[in-house]
Amino acid sequence: MYTMSYNIKEFTNRGEEVIHWLEREFASIRTGRATPMLLDLVLVESYGARVPIQQIGSVSVEDPRTLRISVWDQSVVKSVEKAITEADLGISVVADSSGLRVIFPELTSDRRAQLLKIAKAKLEEARVSLRGARDEAIKEIDKLEKANEMSQDGKFSAKETIQKHIDAFNSSLGELLDAKEKEINL
Repeated sequence: MYTMSYNIKEFTNRGEEVIHWLEREFASIRTGRATPMLLDLVLVESYGARVPIQQIGSVSVEDPRTLRISVWDQSVVKSVEKAITEADLGISVVADSSGLRVIFPELTSDRRAQLLKIAKAKLEEARVSLRGARDEAIKEIDKLEKANEMSQDGKFSAKETIQKHIDAFNSSLGELLDAKEKEINL
């Protein structure tokens, strides 16, 4: 079969990377609900290096709108508090005897609309990236056919396979947006 001369695996890997990227981006969009993933991108100055919070303490959910950060070394509590404040995530931080409490305020309807707009912009970025991957794959397939390394039937079959993957990836991206939209509107 001629479609084997085009490596579809590279294309599918790129599509999966786009989906994982969008998942991480959506995780960083704060909703009214406390989620430890929101702090994944916050880097804390500790012993001369910038490290993620997970490397200097544990993060757990205390209640639907509060996270508890238990820092293993009490000398870095102020650094963690400063890093979270500077990250400008729209959350408040309070230090107490057992670490830090991160409090998520209730979302206003304006803020919900703004978060949804950000989520849709991230979705569009992901779709643009997928289209770019598809265009590159199609150029490669056309090049293989011109070099007589793939038959015309193989070319059409490969392009059809690419489009099926694109449709599946777009469907996954849409499901991610739907889930985030529900989370924002809780």
